[in-house]
Amino acid sequence: MIPSVCGFSGESGAGKTESAKLILQFLAAVSGQHLWIEQQILEATPILEAFGNAKTVKNDNSSRFGKYIEIYFNNDGIIEGAKIEQYLLEKSRVCQLAADERNYHIFYSILMGMNTEQKKLLSLGTAHEFDYLTMGNCTNTDGHDDVRHYADICSAMKILTFSNSEQWDINKLLAAILHLGNLHFQAAVFDNLDCCELLESKHLSVATKLLEVNPLELKKALTHRSIVIRGENVTTPVSKTQAASSRNALVKGIYDLLFLWIVKKINSVINTPTTKGPGKVCSSIGLLDIFGFENFDSNSFEQLCINFANEHLQQFFVKCVFKEEQEEYVQENINWQHMDFIDNQRTLDILAVKPMNIISLIDEESKFPKGTDTTLLSKLNNHHSKSMVYIPPMSSHGTMFGIAHFAGLVHYEAKGFLEKNRDQLSSSIIQVVQTSKNKFLKLIFQSSIGPAQGRSQSQRQILPGSSIKKTDSYKQFSTLSRQFKQSLDSLMKTLRACHPFFIRCIKPNEYKKPLLFDRELCVKQLRYSGMQETIRIRKSGYPIRFTFMEFVQEYKILLRPLPQQVKEEVAHLRCKEIAKSVLGTDGDWKIGRTKIFLKENDHLFLTLERDRVLTARATLILKVLRGFKDRKTFLRLKYAARTIQNHWRGYLYRKRYQTMRQGFQRLQALCHTRKLVKEYNETRRMIILFQAQCRGYLSRQNNTKQLAAVTTIQAYTRGMLIRKSYRKKRRDIQRCLEAEKLRFAEERRLVKVVGLDVARHEADKKKSDHLAHMAKLDMENERRQREEYLKRKQKMKTEDLDELDIVDNIFSFLPNVLAHQEGQGPQGFEDLEVRHEKLEEFDLDDISVSSESDEEDDLAQYTFPKYAATYFQGSATHTHIQRVLQHPLLYHEDEVDTAASLAVWIIILRFMGVLQEPKTFTQDNRTRNDAIMTQIHDSHNKRSKKILDMHQPVGQVPQNHGQDMYPGESTITDRPMSNLEKLHFIIGNAIARPNIRDEIYCQICKQLTACPKSNIKARGWILLCLCAGCFPPTDGFIKYLRNFIRNGPEGYVMYCAEHLRRTVANGARRKPPSYLELEATKQKGPIKVTVTLMNRLSCSIAIDSATTANELCKTVAGKIQLKDTFGFSIYIALYDSLSSLGSGNDHVLDAISQCEQYVKGQGGQERHTPFRLLYRKEIFTPWHDSNEDRISTDLIYQQIIRGIRSGEYSCEKEEELVEIAAKHYCVKFGVKFDPEKALEVVHGCISENHLKAKSPEEWSQLITEKVQDLFVSEKTNALKLKEQLVDFSRMKWPHMFSRFFKAVVFSGPSLPKNQLVFLTVNSVGVSLVDKSEKILLKWSYAEITGINTNRAPNLYGQSVAVSTLQGQEHTLSTSCATEIADLIVLFLNGLTRRSEYAIALHGSPRQDDPILLKYEKGDLIKLMRDKEIAEDSGWIQGQNEHSGKTGSLSLDSVYIIPTLVKPSQEVMKLILMSPDQRRQVSQNALAEVEAAKTKVKAYTLEEFSYDHFRPPAKESMNRMVLARAHGKDRMWACSREPLRQPLLKKVCANADMVVLACHAFTAIMKYMGDYPGRLVQPGTELTDVIFSGALQEELLRDEIYCQIVKQLTDNKNSYSVENGWQLLWLCTGLFSPGKVLLPHVKRFLETRRSESLAGDCLQRLYKLERCGARKNLPHQLEVEAIQCRSTKILHKIYFPNGTDEAFEILTSTKAKDLSENITKHLNLCSAEGLSLFIQVGDKVVSFPEGDFFFDHVRQVTDWYKKEKPVKSGTSVSVTYKVLFVRKLWLNVVPGRDLKADIVFHFPQELPKYLRGYHACTKEEAIQNAAFLYRVKFGDDKSQFTHIPKMLKDLVPQDMVRTMSSEEWKKSIVAVCNRHTGKTEDEVKLAFLKQLSRLATFGSAFFEVKQTSESSFPDIVRIAINKQGVTLINPQTKAALVTHPFNKISNWCSGSTYFHMSVGNLVRGGRLLCETSLGYKMDDLVTSYVGAYQATVMQRPARHLA
Repeated sequence: MIPSVCGFSGESGAGKTESAKLILQFLAAVSGQHLWIEQQILEATPILEAFGNAKTVKNDNSSRFGKYIEIYFNNDGIIEGAKIEQYLLEKSRVCQLAADERNYHIFYSILMGMNTEQKKLLSLGTAHEFDYLTMGNCTNTDGHDDVRHYADICSAMKILTFSNSEQWDINKLLAAILHLGNLHFQAAVFDNLDCCELLESKHLSVATKLLEVNPLELKKALTHRSIVIRGENVTTPVSKTQAASSRNALVKGIYDLLFLWIVKKINSVINTPTTKGPGKVCSSIGLLDIFGFENFDSNSFEQLCINFANEHLQQFFVKCVFKEEQEEYVQENINWQHMDFIDNQRTLDILAVKPMNIISLIDEESKFPKGTDTTLLSKLNNHHSKSMVYIPPMSSHGTMFGIAHFAGLVHYEAKGFLEKNRDQLSSSIIQVVQTSKNKFLKLIFQSSIGPAQGRSQSQRQILPGSSIKKTDSYKQFSTLSRQFKQSLDSLMKTLRACHPFFIRCIKPNEYKKPLLFDRELCVKQLRYSGMQETIRIRKSGYPIRFTFMEFVQEYKILLRPLPQQVKEEVAHLRCKEIAKSVLGTDGDWKIGRTKIFLKENDHLFLTLERDRVLTARATLILKVLRGFKDRKTFLRLKYAARTIQNHWRGYLYRKRYQTMRQGFQRLQALCHTRKLVKEYNETRRMIILFQAQCRGYLSRQNNTKQLAAVTTIQAYTRGMLIRKSYRKKRRDIQRCLEAEKLRFAEERRLVKVVGLDVARHEADKKKSDHLAHMAKLDMENERRQREEYLKRKQKMKTEDLDELDIVDNIFSFLPNVLAHQEGQGPQGFEDLEVRHEKLEEFDLDDISVSSESDEEDDLAQYTFPKYAATYFQGSATHTHIQRVLQHPLLYHEDEVDTAASLAVWIIILRFMGVLQEPKTFTQDNRTRNDAIMTQIHDSHNKRSKKILDMHQPVGQVPQNHGQDMYPGESTITDRPMSNLEKLHFIIGNAIARPNIRDEIYCQICKQLTACPKSNIKARGWILLCLCAGCFPPTDGFIKYLRNFIRNGPEGYVMYCAEHLRRTVANGARRKPPSYLELEATKQKGPIKVTVTLMNRLSCSIAIDSATTANELCKTVAGKIQLKDTFGFSIYIALYDSLSSLGSGNDHVLDAISQCEQYVKGQGGQERHTPFRLLYRKEIFTPWHDSNEDRISTDLIYQQIIRGIRSGEYSCEKEEELVEIAAKHYCVKFGVKFDPEKALEVVHGCISENHLKAKSPEEWSQLITEKVQDLFVSEKTNALKLKEQLVDFSRMKWPHMFSRFFKAVVFSGPSLPKNQLVFLTVNSVGVSLVDKSEKILLKWSYAEITGINTNRAPNLYGQSVAVSTLQGQEHTLSTSCATEIADLIVLFLNGLTRRSEYAIALHGSPRQDDPILLKYEKGDLIKLMRDKEIAEDSGWIQGQNEHSGKTGSLSLDSVYIIPTLVKPSQEVMKLILMSPDQRRQVSQNALAEVEAAKTKVKAYTLEEFSYDHFRPPAKESMNRMVLARAHGKDRMWACSREPLRQPLLKKVCANADMVVLACHAFTAIMKYMGDYPGRLVQPGTELTDVIFSGALQEELLRDEIYCQIVKQLTDNKNSYSVENGWQLLWLCTGLFSPGKVLLPHVKRFLETRRSESLAGDCLQRLYKLERCGARKNLPHQLEVEAIQCRSTKILHKIYFPNGTDEAFEILTSTKAKDLSENITKHLNLCSAEGLSLFIQVGDKVVSFPEGDFFFDHVRQVTDWYKKEKPVKSGTSVSVTYKVLFVRKLWLNVVPGRDLKADIVFHFPQELPKYLRGYHACTKEEAIQNAAFLYRVKFGDDKSQFTHIPKMLKDLVPQDMVRTMSSEEWKKSIVAVCNRHTGKTEDEVKLAFLKQLSRLATFGSAFFEVKQTSESSFPDIVRIAINKQGVTLINPQTKAALVTHPFNKISNWCSGSTYFHMSVGNLVRGGRLLCETSLGYKMDDLVTSYVGAYQATVMQRPARHLA
């Protein structure tokens, strides 16, 4: 595309600069992107004007330099960058001013706008203090605000990334220039030489300080001059005038170089890398704003250069407008009368073209050392005095000469020409600058002093450095005139290469006043600018011209008839036809040789006629379409009306029929009523009589039983009393006998002393005393026993209460009543919840646990103190302690076990209450246990219908309990833990580390021994019970533990001992205790679970911690009396997922614990886990007999029906499904048909997908017909039908009744190594399937010859090897090797025992015995298993299938084939072959299959390659011979070698594209697995390489398609083909192939319908044609999804109220579509204003509505990766969240959409209110605080006391201190009491209604620093809402100003800035803010403006509608 240029010309002050600025702003506005680069380009103008513009007598803002701005655009018309070239800055203005003129604006701006402190640092004052600013006696300009101008300059410099140090360095140099201008010299004479001296002044010290040079050196450099004479440097003094000139030269050099550096800095910012890349071609528009023609009273060298440039531009204008146009008329043979015009070529010849021109004479004279202005003038007179252009001086002493320019005669003062042209700095000044410490000063000088060879021409022409030399030699230097001429030549060369547009600026008057036009001045300008001739030539000429083909393509619609295609040979004839038919033969149009020429009015007429024809035809098309639509609508309405009429008539007749029927029914009812009443009364009488007799009988029987019971009680009571009396009497008799003995002994003793009477008396007294003492002892014993009993009873009650309190405290985290564990069943099993016909409860321990021997070991010797004394380390004892252990109790070799033991000890002490919980608590430590058991995975790698961890976040993996939770002891002791966390930690360590199990038991037993406190003891026994239920001790400690438990408290002995016994019997658990176990431990009771059967019955079974799936299966089978128990398994259901536990030794509670941890990982609570246990059929035996067990058949039947209904079992044919439904109908209801029952069957066994295809009534009709066909003659048997369906399902869906084992391919043919597969075992054979259950390999049992297992641990664990008849051996690594081998061997042995087929391994011996069977090798023998002949004898009866004879044969001579059906010939042949022969046959079979595939001709790119592929590379002779043998080169087919050149010719022509194409093909090979190395690299690394080049360059898109299709063509590797289709699927979602390749790709896909992704790829191509191509590379989720063979992705969307939901997102989903889907899902009223956002780190970026979802996600994540600093070589994983929030608050009225108010409005507005952004009164704050309290606590008044502590959550933060806490509390409580009874939603709505009254409701607030308005505070708060952009004072919350959106003309944002223009382009304000959130403000303003514009555009449409 040819670039354009817009040139501005006119006199000084005509408005060229302002016009250029307006066009620049217009281009930025129409670009419409609000990009930061646009604002940077606009902000370059104020800086350049400040440094390059000044006030002159003709213009208050005169450009004293020329500039050319080239603006670059991309293909979409968006500005990408710009470049500025400057020409001839008038640097002499810095030190020389004419009257009534000012210096450059920047000097006055810094003096007026800079603050006092900065001016003090620079020693600046007012403009009147500096000579350079007062020479023109003008320091002010009307209408020019220097203060605001300085603020604009500073803002512009910030936008253009000028750093603060750079701005300060610029200010220092400007200040130094001003101070240098105040230096004065005094003339003197020294040694008869004129010299001078610098007068002392403070300005010298300030200037040297700012320039950082030595004052003496600078003084010397100004007052002396160095000359090199004969190699020696001679210094001579200079005069006062020469010193002032040196000072001025230094000042001019500094300012000029500073200006050049500023231009270079601006270019470095706006000339972005995208515009100057290699081979980058951008469209551009140039704006030439050069100095205007000048004619002052005194004109000098600068005016000559300026006018010289204007002469060039005038000549360029003349050439384009007059010369070239008239030449074109002549070339095209157009009759044209030549038109005269003013040509200024003669003036240009005199100035610069002819030899000895004025510019060359000035340049030549400047090189002579003795050249002066007088000699220059003399030469000019000599050479040009005779020219009409040159006007010599009036006299010989005159110094002024004149030149006749196109704009008039101008007289120039020759004085000073040579000095200005030389533009030199002395070497001494250069040396001073080089010794400066000012880095910035040295930088700008060094950039100009360097050699010119290293700079471009444009740099050489604009930098004055080429004239700055290190010596005063005049041999080589470039003069100013030469530089200007070179730059002007370069400019003209640029202009000639562009399409020019000319803008003539006319100066209205000479007084710089508005609305005043000087007619004479304006006419003069029009005349000399050639406007009269231009108007004349435009009027007479033909300004509109087309080539013939362009004209025909533009207006061929006007031809009759309309041609389909016009050839170029007849294009001119078609042009004539069009012109004659429309314009007529008399029209003013011409036909040239190659073009047609038109007038403007003819062109306008043609355009209007074309529009009329197009409108008429469009109207015709619209009319036809509307007619078709209306007719279609009419027919539909007519059909609907007839349907309604039919139904209405039917309804009326049915209603009448029902009325009549009801009448007859009522009559019948009356008759039946009378009859039934009579029968009822008779029956009632008989029943009453019968009841009376029954009651009498029961009463008599009850009385008899009561009497017998009373008699029995009396008998037992009497017996008890008699026995008690008997015992008392016996005791009394015994005591009497004892007393008598004592009396007798006493009497005998005393009779010898005192005599008989006294002795007898004393003995009787002794006897009485003894009896009284004994009676007293009895009473005392009885009293003491009663007291002890009461104390013991009271103590037991107290201990029981204390123990219960302790247990409740430990399990405080458990709810009082656990939620019901049964949740909603998976799809297809929902009806199991309808009816719970529970069987009686059953205790599993009563049956499943075998009783132990009554004889127990003697455990008395195995005491815990003995074990501690033997095995404990160091001085550790067996008794309780209350301190931390320094080392474990037992010795451990592993250091990690030692650390784990010490950590567990601390947790045990804290659990038992010995140690206090630490007080420190951080967020990081708080949720460490959250990740425990967050996933549910299929136990033992069995089949799971839906994997439960599908929604697990990327990167989250389950943690092993206790292994990684103690990097050091401090991590455990430094944070508090709940009791549940402590239990999981202790038991989790024991499960994960078997070596420390005894250690944990010893620690618990130690703390229970001699424990002083009962609560600690209770906690310890509870912990011991839980541990005993989860893991057993070692054999060396178990007896000690049993003895310890036996001697424990009575309440725990049996419970703990039973748990330990069961755990030892069934092995350790794999998961920590579940909530069910903790609840059972709390109650010391069993765990009740419900197992649901497929017939809706359920069993409530009591289990314990050690219960396995095998025990549970046996219990259920025994309870329901199930005989055929094989293949039935326990399934656990959670949500919509179903997983098999099998029927092995897996613990049931491990699976329940997994479910609980999964729910917790999803954000739920364990106690609310809705799991369900199901009892289902998992696998059939190959010999399954449905007649064997009716109960088993019924359960399987019900399971199949539900599976068909849910879609688990699918029928390919509709007839099969109808037959199943018909049989199901007969099973339920019999043969008699009822439509309602048929509909019930339809809904019971027809899936949703089938119901969508056909209505239930249609299915009912099909079932009716099938029932009549099947059972019209035969009698139905429900059991027989069930058996048939079970057998049908077993053979139809063997894969669905399989046992799955996860494995990894270790070795074997046809499958890549290390591929993850699933090995399935079912009734028909063994299969290998992938993740999507696609069958990779399949073997029948007859093909399996061996199964071997290797239990030795290796890299992958155990392995199993399967050997087949084909001679192949497949080795798989799996942890279930033993289980797989046992199951396959079981089936093989069972089939062998039941098989009736054998094959003879060799011929029978030749015998004549008729009993023996004769056979040959390979004969098939049908075995007859006769019970009379035992197979153990080695003989069996058989029949030769070949001969038909029967006889006996030896089992050693035949091979029994493990099959129940007749084997195929192929199997029989393989059995007879050797292993090598089998391998060869297998290879031949594979080759035949591949050959058969090639017979089906699939479309390839062969035909396309002939015309578009590059020719094949040159080959050797042998290769060429082979190529001829095979035909043409197969470049379009799969190859295993990387490409060296691209496939397409057009790509080979571009060198850059060649490399990208080759790299892409290599990446394709790596992805498909055709390249040596890893099969597929994870992530998007390879897909990025493949598609990145094609997304950037359209040229590569066809190449990528060809490469992928090439590798899919004739590819023999199935794994490679599968990955190739994945790439093609991704490619068809990114971009479409070109128009030429597209049909070939479609045919390629259409001929491969068998591929699963072919149809989807074709649909994606059609979507691309409708929606357009993607812009970014595929996202990681897309790549992972297709690698998992899924084309749908579930993505979480987060809402403001803290909730989230997963939504389905396709790769073609756009943000707008997703927003609408979310809106519908949430039942919101409208999606207006709602938007998606992506949060990455601290950045939140909105989704553009038209962008693809994954496009924007990929763009933002890639940007974040680039911005995030990372180490080289490390990959960055970016986590992000997608939010759905309200973005635009348009038409938001609280209460209109309650759902939106609760989900979006309240949570979004609450934080802004609490931060104090809204201005509200104290009463409103109290009201809102009451609302917020109600939201948090509802009607709970107990929290009123805590209001002072929660004020920050109720009151805006800036209002908290306006009242005391108690005053706030009192006021809030008073308002709260008035709102009692309101719900939470009502309170939220009231809060929003209160806020909606504020003007700032729905605003987005931003705290920014503004620098554009001095009257505003530096820090302001910006609120963006539907009213516009409001600036708010953050201190007072008062609105400073509001800018409506219709007043905002432009806005954009940078990295740390936001800029906004208000008003029109001529007169408007601006706002510049410093903020890191500028991108958010930009996006909000853009969205609001777009919404309002869409509303305006819709109004006319609604009006027309």
